[in-house]
Amino acid sequence: MVDFTLNANVRDDLGKGASRRLRRNADLVPAIVYGGSKEPQSISIAARELNKALENEAFYSSIIGLSIDGKKEEVLLKALQRHPAKPRIMHADFQRIVAGQKVTVHVPLHFLNEDTCAGVKQEGGMVFRNLPEIEVSCLPKDLPDFIEVDLLELKVGQSLHLADLKLPKGVTIPSLALGDDHNLPVVNIMAQRTAAAADDAAGEGEESAE
Repeated sequence: MVDFTLNANVRDDLGKGASRRLRRNADLVPAIVYGGSKEPQSISIAARELNKALENEAFYSSIIGLSIDGKKEEVLLKALQRHPAKPRIMHADFQRIVAGQKVTVHVPLHFLNEDTCAGVKQEGGMVFRNLPEIEVSCLPKDLPDFIEVDLLELKVGQSLHLADLKLPKGVTIPSLALGDDHNLPVVNIMAQRTAAAADDAAGEGEESAE
């Protein structure tokens, strides 16, 4: 687990106009911290510091040490609002961590042996990733940076679903409790011809939409 820390300041000047001034004049990102037994708190974070942290994939699913005017809290990043046209963060939401209380977080998947799996190396198939990340539930101490998906034995025509994933101890996938319809395919191996046909169909669908 990577240790992440961010420095923040309490923000009293609220509203859309204040947020615009904050971003424009001080290169700060307006944010909010909520959850636990405390009231939601408006804060600001240096854009440069936040952007640097966001470059690390693990930041999105890790416990963050947030120092607000020198007082540290443990939080999770729950939402980001990005500028529609510019590489700029407009707003961030953080949720407080409560000891002994489970959290629900989106965790990235790391796919192993894509080039050497049976379906690709021996049968000439192609790997199709259906889910880049999954939502998991666990205690904060059990939160993984990522979950590995090993494709080594996967053959053409075979798939791995959510229920097939090997999860770390204490980690569950909440959607699986909702029934078999929610056991989504994570990754599958398709034959070259099938893959080409799928790409052609997708292209025709895009042209029709236009």
